[in-house]
Amino acid sequence: MATREVISTGNELAAIAAVDAGCKFFGGYPLTPSSEVMHVISDLLPKKGGVAIQMEDEIAGICCVIGAAMAGDRALTATSGPGVSLKAENLGLAQMAEVPLVLVNVMRGGPSTGLPTRVSQGDVLQAKNPSHGDYKSITLAAGSLAECYTETVRAFNLADRFMQPVIVLLDETIGHMHGKAVIPTVEEVEAGIVPRKSFDGPAEEYFPYECGPTEPAVLNQMFTGYRYHFTGLHHDKNGFPTEEIETCRKLIQRLEDKVAMHEDELESYEEFMMDDADVMLVAYGSVSLAAKETIRNLRAEGIKAGLFRPITLWPSPAKKMKEYTDKIKNVLVVELNIGQYHSEVQRATARLDIDGLFKVNGRAISPQEIASKVKELY
Repeated sequence: MATREVISTGNELAAIAAVDAGCKFFGGYPLTPSSEVMHVISDLLPKKGGVAIQMEDEIAGICCVIGAAMAGDRALTATSGPGVSLKAENLGLAQMAEVPLVLVNVMRGGPSTGLPTRVSQGDVLQAKNPSHGDYKSITLAAGSLAECYTETVRAFNLADRFMQPVIVLLDETIGHMHGKAVIPTVEEVEAGIVPRKSFDGPAEEYFPYECGPTEPAVLNQMFTGYRYHFTGLHHDKNGFPTEEIETCRKLIQRLEDKVAMHEDELESYEEFMMDDADVMLVAYGSVSLAAKETIRNLRAEGIKAGLFRPITLWPSPAKKMKEYTDKIKNVLVVELNIGQYHSEVQRATARLDIDGLFKVNGRAISPQEIASKVKELY
């Protein structure tokens, strides 16, 4: 893969990635600690023929992004937890109508206003179900500066492949971290762009929501001569509202299965020094950086620790986690919340003895804290 070296922050890299991935529209509202995503993309998009708009609030921010995506553009919004709460209703609309978009959430302390300038990973469960109803969310978590770029690029391709919102989780630490990142070249990214499917037959034969039971809708961009109805209601193959029992059942089951039946395309994780590990740490986002330093220090003391880092958080890499926990007794989940992913690790592995190290005061978890916990438990 052709690469380049840049010195930047995580938030800036997410904005740069969006533009390199073909994003043509940004709509949002400034919210700490995500504001730099909007600042940077507002400078970059006009130079590429795109548009960036600061809307009057978070709700309008997601609404205009949905409109741009329906018109055929790759579109982005960025915010933090309180903003996702405000966007929730229209994220549900995008799930139901199958509108592809990317949302970057730079997590901060919550709930409510919380700790606006401090780090947290408290939005993990929110990202699994940001709106009400039945559907399957796609959520990616960047664990390095380079991944703030590469996971944002991947999110756009996944959004167009699965025709739904894709969430990229950063956190305050990794969003504001400044350093060197090795990322793909623009040419490499452009070569890997996966365009959304479209229908090119006679207009009278176009039924956007008539698709296989595990496949997404095929939504031609607006203003190209193909007509269909756009609604948040249960709908038929043309998009028109319906309460017909079997049509409604098949629609909601398909929204679940179009992701659930293709998890192999979504699954992504890192294994760090896991080959001979006696102790398995599970961490993601900025916490995984501290976990890696911890593992190096523990191994210097003769403790064989390793890291399993989920990159795709939802759907989780459940099978792989269970493979490891079936053979490794000592497992510690480390996260900046009170066990939001810990509960998923327990579910995936069918083990209730999974230990946890949690922190919710807005401060990072240090390698020393992780090492002390490992020694205390094992």
